[in-house]
Amino acid sequence: MRAQLARIDAVFVQALIAAALSFAHLHDVASAAGQDGWKAWAYPISVDLLLVAAWRRLRTGNTKAAAWSWFVIALAASLGANIATAGLLDMHHVPAWLRILVAGWPAVAFLGGTLLAHTAPAAADEIGRADDDQEEASKASPEEPSRSVTTTAPVPPAVTVPAALLDHARKVATEHRTRTGAPIDSATLRTRLGVPVPMAEAIAAQL
Repeated sequence: MRAQLARIDAVFVQALIAAALSFAHLHDVASAAGQDGWKAWAYPISVDLLLVAAWRRLRTGNTKAAAWSWFVIALAASLGANIATAGLLDMHHVPAWLRILVAGWPAVAFLGGTLLAHTAPAAADEIGRADDDQEEASKASPEEPSRSVTTTAPVPPAVTVPAALLDHARKVATEHRTRTGAPIDSATLRTRLGVPVPMAEAIAAQL
């Protein structure tokens, strides 16, 4: 147990040191490029937040390509600042192209953060809420007494498909038809969306 805690502490300390150094390098480059005062300190925060947001989306989202693109962009900004401060760049005479890149970074970071915040994981939240609503409704509704001696086969309850999930499913179905030339089936929908079988069948019926 102590060995495990020591290993975790060492990793945590190493991460703090690396983050502090990268933060300082980004600040120095931004300051040298004409962004003085609080603006120079805001640049490393922006780069690190975009890096964390892209990594989180890589682990939890469906749009891996977009997440990888923004992760590489943020990593390039961080790594570029580290290399630039290693003596390869005259910090007193920063080239014009670097000033342009630094000045344009806020727009790039805003675009990346906005796109990462408005992608597929919202549909997964809708799935969870829909399943919770169905479970609560089934518990709240009392059982009706039998009105006939004749037994009939049980009718499965209707599955409500959230609008956000249905919109996302239409995009997945369109992409599947474009790629394969055939309509998507419920089994493929279940795999792509990560939903239960009844939900996948209900979505397929509405496509």
